[in-house]
Amino acid sequence: MWIRFNPNPLGKQVGDCSVRAISCALEKDWDSSFIEMAVKSLEMADMPSANSVFGSLLKSKGFEKSIVPDTCPECYTVADFCRDNPQGVYVLISNGHTVAVKDGDYYDSFDSGNETVIYYWRKK
Repeated sequence: MWIRFNPNPLGKQVGDCSVRAISCALEKDWDSSFIEMAVKSLEMADMPSANSVFGSLLKSKGFEKSIVPDTCPECYTVADFCRDNPQGVYVLISNGHTVAVKDGDYYDSFDSGNETVIYYWRKK
């Protein structure tokens, strides 16, 4: 189920999906999440939204990365993932988007349930 979630203090929703997802997954406000990502970004000399940067941050917070099985790479959606994973905290990566999942619900500023999941981070 989609839960409308937009912690951006100005209500913006373009270009900050990784900040919103991390904010939700780590249960932090948008500002704190952005600052933590920016610090990691400086350490790694890459952009905060780079997969390597937010992936490194998630790994340091106890998340582990998994690839979606290649049985149907074009058809496994955020909604499918939520149905198959009714418990736990995840950050899902699609082609150009990032979304948080908690206990089978996806939290996003828009209904991203049809986005195709490529890989994900799971809180251990």
